[in-house]
Parts: sequence; C-alpha cells; structure tokens
Amino acid sequence: MRVRGLGKRYGALEVFRNIDFDVGAREIVAIVGPSGCGKTTLLRCIDGLLPHDAGEIWVGDQRVTEPIAGVAMVFQHFGLFPWKTVYENVAYGLRMAGAPKAEIERKVPEFVKLVGLAGFEKAFPYQMSGGMQQRCGLARALAVEPNVLLMDEPFAAVDAQTREILQFELVRIWEERPTAMIFVTHSIEEAVLLGHRVIVLKGRPSSIHETITIDLPSPRTRDTLRHPRFAELRERVWNTLMREAREAEFVLER
Repeated sequence: MRVRGLGKRYGALEVFRNIDFDVGAREIVAIVGPSGCGKTTLLRCIDGLLPHDAGEIWVGDQRVTEPIAGVAMVFQHFGLFPWKTVYENVAYGLRMAGAPKAEIERKVPEFVKLVGLAGFEKAFPYQMSGGMQQRCGLARALAVEPNVLLMDEPFAAVDAQTREILQFELVRIWEERPTAMIFVTHSIEEAVLLGHRVIVLKGRPSSIHETITIDLPSPRTRDTLRHPRFAELRERVWNTLMREAREAEFVLER
C-alpha cells in the first residue's frame, strides 16, 4: 500500500499535509501523534470514507477514492449492529461483498474461532464484554480477507487488563494470518509492542516528523515488554512525541 503527498483540510483548517509512506504486505505500521493531529482522519481517508484534498492512496494497482474491497477497518467503539448476533455481525461484510451462502457458512465459524469467540455465535453485543465485542469487530474485518487492515484505537474502549490481553491476541492472529496493517493509537507502549515501524505525526498542520523502525525480536510476547531494546524504543518515541504534546498544552487557539 502506498500513500503519496496526502493532504486534508476542513475549510480553512488544514489537518495534515504531505503524508508519504508505504506499508508492506506483511507489515504493521503504528501511527502516533498528539490529540487533534488528524490520525483518525488520515485512517478514514485511507479507507475511502473521507475524501482527501491532495495526494494519492494506492492499494496494489487500485487508487482509493472511495471504500474498496481490499481494505477493512476496526473501529474504536466496536461498530457492531446491536440487533445482530456474533454470527450475523461477522457475516455482514461478506454479505455486503456478495459472497455466496456456502462461503459465508464456511468462513464465519472459521473467523469466529480465530478470534476466540467459538461458542458465542448466537450472542448479542449487549450480552458480551467490551473485549468480546472488539473480538467480534476484528473477526468481521478479517472475514473479508482484506489486503490492508486499518485499526483506529481498537483497544481504547476496554479496561487495561483486557487491552493487554487483546494486544497479544492481535499478535497471535497476525502471526496466523499476516496482512498489511495500519494501527492508530495514543499509547506509545502499544505502538512499539505491535508495530514494525512507528510513524510520528507532529505539527499544525501535521506531517510525518519521524519514522522509527522497531527492531524487536518476533514473535512479540510479554517478555518483549522487559526487553532492554523495548525500553529504548519506547523512550525514543516518547521523547519525539511528548516534546510537542507539552508545547501544544500551552498554545492558545486563534
């Protein structure tokens, strides 16, 4: 996947400009930046949900100007249909893509099992914990077997313990079914744990300030959190990002 010279504005407000990066077919790229720098807007432009005002987005040989079949998104607040069961929520993307009934019946149980929800196919979202709901949202995105998986703060709405569990579940799932992934997060630790590269957005309008390669051994496990290199990389991202975040706390809007 390629992003070239991407820019977005809302009227007189320029959100970001000159965004350039690639994502490999089996690579996780994490994006961090101060609140309000346009991380979610960038992700929605890449998904084709929002129009961009400059530049180009390419997934393979297809230019993104609207939502396309090769890209799927996992949202922060689960994005499930409350009146649909786990099975029907996971099947939704396949139905929208026009998948035949036999394919849906084969794939849905496979991806429900992949995310650890086997046995809960008939459960409704209100019956499940936040972690279970996010697993369901992840299964729905994965079931369409996207070339690019976009994740917008996917674990922000769950408690700290569940968040850690889901982080390592995502690592396990990616190891089983690797795909290109763009992961937006406010958590520096999460970005370093999950990403192969971390892109730091800074400025007003924001742009890519630095891209940091995360050269940690794979697979990532809880032992990774105690690795000396993990601490070094976390501090590097922290120092790059937080200097701007502190300054932004004391800027008056004009």
